[in-house]
Amino acid sequence: MKITPLDIQQQQFKGKLIGGLNPDEVDTFLQLVAREMEELVRENNDLKEHARKASIDQEELSQREKELRETLLAAQRVIEGMKDNAQKEAGLIVAEAEIKADRLLADSENRLILLQNEIRELQRQKLQFESSLRSLLDSYYKMLTLNEE
Repeated sequence: MKITPLDIQQQQFKGKLIGGLNPDEVDTFLQLVAREMEELVRENNDLKEHARKASIDQEELSQREKELRETLLAAQRVIEGMKDNAQKEAGLIVAEAEIKADRLLADSENRLILLQNEIRELQRQKLQFESSLRSLLDSYYKMLTLNEE
């Protein structure tokens, strides 16, 4: 059975025996004990309320910490995804640049071959022209020499 401050205040003792306790002193003491117990009950209730609020605050902080951890993990996953995408994109850019470089090199080599062919053709035409000119000059020379004779 739980004793409350009200139980102490209302406690009655049976008749006074000879040489027994003074009822006024007992009542005064009981009032003092009741007030003290009431103060302790109030303090206990305040402490329980404080503990309950602290527990709620602790739960809220734990929830916030959990949410922050989840947010941090999500951010890390996003960052790693971005890094992977950036690396893939860089790889694609490099591969594309290599393809373009190979194409440019092949085009340059083809152009070189064409130019070399043109040079050979021009050289052939030059030799043919020189030969034709020499033949023409020889024929004119022979005509001149025949006319002089």
